[in-house]
Parts: sequence; C-alpha cells; structure tokens
Amino acid sequence: MASSIESMNRYVSPINPAVFPHLTVVLLGIGIFFMAWFFVYEVTSNKFNRDIFKELLVALVASVFMGFGVLFLLLWVGIFV
Repeated sequence: MASSIESMNRYVSPINPAVFPHLTVVLLGIGIFFMAWFFVYEVTSNKFNRDIFKELLVALVASVFMGFGVLFLLLWVGIFV
C-alpha cells in the first residue's frame, strides 16, 4: 500500500512559467484599456444617455482582465497562489 515519492508523477503546469511576464503585461494592458474606457464613458455621458448594461459589460471585462493580469503578476514574482 505504501507508495514511494519516486513512483509519483511530477506535476507540470499547464502554462509555461516563461510566459508569465508576457501574460502579465498583455492582460494588464487590456484591463487598463477597458478600465480607461469605462472611466471616460462615465465622465462624458449624462444621466439621460447612460446604458447600465454597457457599463456593467465594460466593467466586467476590465475586472476579468485585470484579475487574471494580477494573478500572473503574482506568479511571475514568485507568489504561487
């Protein structure tokens, strides 16, 4: 019943750690773009022509890209979450 460590398969990450910096920069860049778009939309629109669905969609896209960008930033610097 006892299995040794040598008989176990080594875990291999589905994403190569060499691409963590590239993923970080790309995902954070896209997230910052959508965040800026959201802020500009909020500042330039008045209360009569605002669309709540557009606001929620842009905010959701920005938060998803920023979240994954921060995740890969943490992985890049060695904080394995």
